[in-house]
Amino acid sequence: MTNKKVLIILPAGDKYRITSVEQIVPKRNMLRFSILPLLLVAALTPSDYEVDICDENVQMLDLNTDAGIIGISFMTALAPRAFEIADFFRARGKTVIAGGYFPTLCPEETVSHFDSVIIGDAENLWTKALYDLENSKIQKVYKHAPDEERDQIPVPRRDLIRKISKYYVTINAIQVGRGCYNKCRFCSVTAFYKGKYSRRPVFDIISELKGVSRELIFVDDNIISEPEYSKELFRKIMPLKKRWVSQCSLKIADDPELLALAKKSGCFGLFIGIENICPLNLRKMDKEFNLERDISERIKIIRNAGIGIVAGLIVGMDGDDVTVFRNTLNFLKNTGIDAIQVNIMTPLPGTPLYKEFAESGRIADIDYSHYDFRHVVIHPLMMTPAELQNGADWIYSQFYRLDNIIMRFLRSLFVIGLVNSFFSLRLNLTYRYDNKREKIYGHDPSVKLSD
Repeated sequence: MTNKKVLIILPAGDKYRITSVEQIVPKRNMLRFSILPLLLVAALTPSDYEVDICDENVQMLDLNTDAGIIGISFMTALAPRAFEIADFFRARGKTVIAGGYFPTLCPEETVSHFDSVIIGDAENLWTKALYDLENSKIQKVYKHAPDEERDQIPVPRRDLIRKISKYYVTINAIQVGRGCYNKCRFCSVTAFYKGKYSRRPVFDIISELKGVSRELIFVDDNIISEPEYSKELFRKIMPLKKRWVSQCSLKIADDPELLALAKKSGCFGLFIGIENICPLNLRKMDKEFNLERDISERIKIIRNAGIGIVAGLIVGMDGDDVTVFRNTLNFLKNTGIDAIQVNIMTPLPGTPLYKEFAESGRIADIDYSHYDFRHVVIHPLMMTPAELQNGADWIYSQFYRLDNIIMRFLRSLFVIGLVNSFFSLRLNLTYRYDNKREKIYGHDPSVKLSD
């Protein structure tokens, strides 16, 4: 008889994992949504199964669990840890199933460590795998048939995260749609969904929103993928008096009605992929839509609407030399960006960019644990790996210097308002805390250290 206890795991890297030696969770709440897939898979699990989850970032993995089925969801940087966990539990006779971005994009590398790999979204496939396991015929790989009708996205099992909810800014992560129509060459979302986008019925989203607290995060990669649908959704959200953050493209600045409705529905912050300040780089990455209108002007429009911006940036693209770091800092200062996430150019396996770099022999590091966007894993074209590492670290350390944080806070009061500015301040201090904890300093490689 099949052991009907399931443990679904989110692995963590060495620096962040809670262990018997390192049992202290960092003293800051985490604005993260990688836990959502675990809660969705738990919700898909038949009711006669007992389900628990483990986020290694905030709790220690129980290696003596009596669960007979282990599910692991992971991205590239966590693949080595996921393989380690899978090998450990399989050696003890448990059935281990993989899902998520890396297993979907690299099933051949994944399957040797797991009893089964789910490719793509878990709806339909997870229950199929469990059924097959009960009947002793589990398959090595599960994938959706073309044009297969999927089960509806369920309401996540948030009850499973209540015991660790204090470690998160919010446990109310909600998904409106999946995928993205844009085809950025570096993006794993595009590779995962093959440039397609699907959305949930507005009624379902509103029903879920009524069951959560006021502040929440929409985890969509681009919540305005279908503007008219988004406008309908924002209108229906307004009476609920929510406050929310999400991700979207700069195109929200080009549609005054869409931007106004987002604000009125409670949007107070957006993560936006600015990516790079060089037009040549954006064109090469198939992100020309960022250039359809002046980037600085679009940023100003969004912030003047009272919405803060966290900018996603990539440094180390082929058009970048050592001047990119100082130029990027000047750009950030002039535009008033509220917070940043700096990514070192990292071709993720399964993306068109990885294929390009691999074929040209420019992959310098094959240790997947370094594919966290904070390590140099390529041979840059116009600088050395050390210059790229130091420059990326220097942007982070300079942007999150305490004096710069305070100055940004004071300036933002007059643009995005008091409440939003305090949220931005909190976010800035969290990034500063992480930088100091990880000893991120660097230096500007365009300036000789002896100068």
